[in-house]
Amino acid sequence: FRIIKTDMAKKAFIFDLDGVIVDTAKYHFLAWQRLAAQLGIEFTPEHNEQLKGVSRVRSLEIILALGNVEASQEEKNEWLLQKNTEYLAYVEEMDESEILPGVMQVLDYLKHHKQNIVLGSASKNAKPILEKAKIIHYFDAIVDGNDVSNAKPDPEVFLQGANKVNDSAKNCIVFEDSVAGIQAANLANMISIGIGETEILHEADYIFNDFTFIDLSFIENLINEKCV
Repeated sequence: FRIIKTDMAKKAFIFDLDGVIVDTAKYHFLAWQRLAAQLGIEFTPEHNEQLKGVSRVRSLEIILALGNVEASQEEKNEWLLQKNTEYLAYVEEMDESEILPGVMQVLDYLKHHKQNIVLGSASKNAKPILEKAKIIHYFDAIVDGNDVSNAKPDPEVFLQGANKVNDSAKNCIVFEDSVAGIQAANLANMISIGIGETEILHEADYIFNDFTFIDLSFIENLINEKCV
């Protein structure tokens, strides 16, 4: 694409939650690992990469497949509830310290420059997490696992987010830490920014190890540039 310089514009910045804004990804892993162990399934951090950005139901399916475990829907429902209950126990203890380094600088900059800030997460617990972290007021729109029927890499969550702030997909920038999330952003024709390792997130338009590597001049350029 060509880059055309324009006057200060208004864009929509869409953030995933777990592993991007707050460090709750570790709690998902611990809860899933405990359940997997209960079922006699080895579940490693490498296996956990497959769960990033996907729904709770799909996550359980992936874990059961790892151990070739067959289960009734009743058993699956019980395990899903068990996992979520344990995860929420961790969430209950959260506070602002869970916000990942560098995130607040970016959120403050976007808020100051009146940019649309949107949450686009597969989590069904997004709102209580944002409340615990005391940053829910930063968001102009929230789309979470309660609002969508299709999990990433389907772009539904991001397209809903753009729609909620009356913006077009080409005017949106997505921050994601999962392969499925980056693929969803790309399918939506949004700018994708990977937060994590280059080897994993190589499909992203831009990649940073974490938000401390993002200079505010980069954010300013995203706001002021038009991609066609």
